[in-house]
Amino acid sequence: MRTPALILLTLCILLWMGCTNEAKKTTTTGGKIYIVTTTGMLADAVQHAAGEYATVEALMGPGVDPHLYKATGSDLSKLNKADLIFYNGLHLEGKMTEVMAKLGQKKPVIALGDKLPPERLINHGAAHDPHIWFDVSLWAEILPLITDELVAYDDAHGQAYAENSIKYQKELLELDTWVKEQLNNIPPNQRILVTAHDAFEYFGKAYGMEVRGLQGISTVSEYGLKDVTDVVDMLVSRKINAVFVESSVSDKALKAVVQGAADQGHTVKIGGTLFSDAMGAADKPEGTYVGMVKYNVTTIVEALK
Repeated sequence: MRTPALILLTLCILLWMGCTNEAKKTTTTGGKIYIVTTTGMLADAVQHAAGEYATVEALMGPGVDPHLYKATGSDLSKLNKADLIFYNGLHLEGKMTEVMAKLGQKKPVIALGDKLPPERLINHGAAHDPHIWFDVSLWAEILPLITDELVAYDDAHGQAYAENSIKYQKELLELDTWVKEQLNNIPPNQRILVTAHDAFEYFGKAYGMEVRGLQGISTVSEYGLKDVTDVVDMLVSRKINAVFVESSVSDKALKAVVQGAADQGHTVKIGGTLFSDAMGAADKPEGTYVGMVKYNVTTIVEALK
């Protein structure tokens, strides 16, 4: 296992090596642009836009919490080799901010969330909510931003990038309509989504659901006894019968909520596992953004209707 000091030394060496090479527009992947993203959701969007002209790789796989993620030596090697780097921004990848800033001095490093109009973001005072992918229509707005960066790097294939992005945007807007239709199957008094951390506020705002998370918008924050008690009291008083765990967050807090409700004579079940900060396995439908959204919505509807 690498020590923090060794990882820091590796970063310094890799950055120094990168600075001694001339910037190249050629690629490291058989003539294709090599693009690295942080999350799987971003890799999905970028690959749709880039199509056959790029190889896209995500650093964070299934079950990975981006709030707590620290770059490994292998990650640093990939980032240093990348022609373009896309990350979410809005402090989602909080522990990688310094790494991205240093890499941005010698190659295009784009924080897509930071480029969205501020009025489209949910503001929590000192920080914006970074979970922008849970409003499908908002997520569709990153496609033109991705296209701009691809064209700036490789204008020879600009028309293809634009056409790919428009096609995928259309698919996402159709998905947005589907989500609204499916959630209409939940009775109004049951449209309350309780999860481990507050990742679904964009989802709630876009689709008319009340959301409650035991932790804040980042899993770095801790939940306490009062947080658990408040959620239990709400579930009991409003007769809500299901809560949801997340694939990238411990289920310990939600199990405490279920037990607390039981102690008050109200049965609450775990309605299923939702994909929040990471998608599913690549060989599963949930390993795509569209598949992940459909899985989450179907799980929520089945548990609450």
